[in-house]
Amino acid sequence: MLATRPSAQARALLALRRSAGKNTLSAPGPAEEDIWQLLKVATRVPDHRRLEPWRFIRFSGDERVRFGQKIAQLYKADTPDADAACLAMEAARPLRAPVVIAVISSPDPTHKTPVWEQELCVGAVCQNLLLAANSAGWAGVWLTEWIACHAGIDQALGVKQSERIAGFIYLGTATANPPERPRAAITNKVRSYSELQKD
Repeated sequence: MLATRPSAQARALLALRRSAGKNTLSAPGPAEEDIWQLLKVATRVPDHRRLEPWRFIRFSGDERVRFGQKIAQLYKADTPDADAACLAMEAARPLRAPVVIAVISSPDPTHKTPVWEQELCVGAVCQNLLLAANSAGWAGVWLTEWIACHAGIDQALGVKQSERIAGFIYLGTATANPPERPRAAITNKVRSYSELQKD
């Protein structure tokens, strides 16, 4: 185990990281063995006291269809006047990519490590999963949308009261390259401690 692993290629990957458009993912997607490898890499994150405050739910094949039907059912219950086109759009959410991974934040609220730290760890898992997928040749996007914060979805996925959905990671093959978007000027986001003392 080395303390550092210098890699210009890795720095280039990080410098040009970009999510795929949610409507530009298609088959093929990662196979079963690929998914296990991606998740193994994804969990190599800073994890204070080794709590592993995460878990995953995978959706592929017809599982995406069944989950989409549940989404549409819940949407219909909340929005009785929704028309057929709207319900079809809701049901199609999980079909936007051949593989969808729900990342569940599962902190231990009784542990001395603050829940906030544990949740940050799960965010790192989501980012690592995207990076691992991208470096393996898969396009991906991390989405939350209303389905990540709905009690009915939580119940359908067995999300406990102390847990929450950190997001859904959609993985597949890109049908279009994502355009670059404006990035914040880093100089506007950094101040030295000495500068703060002058205020």
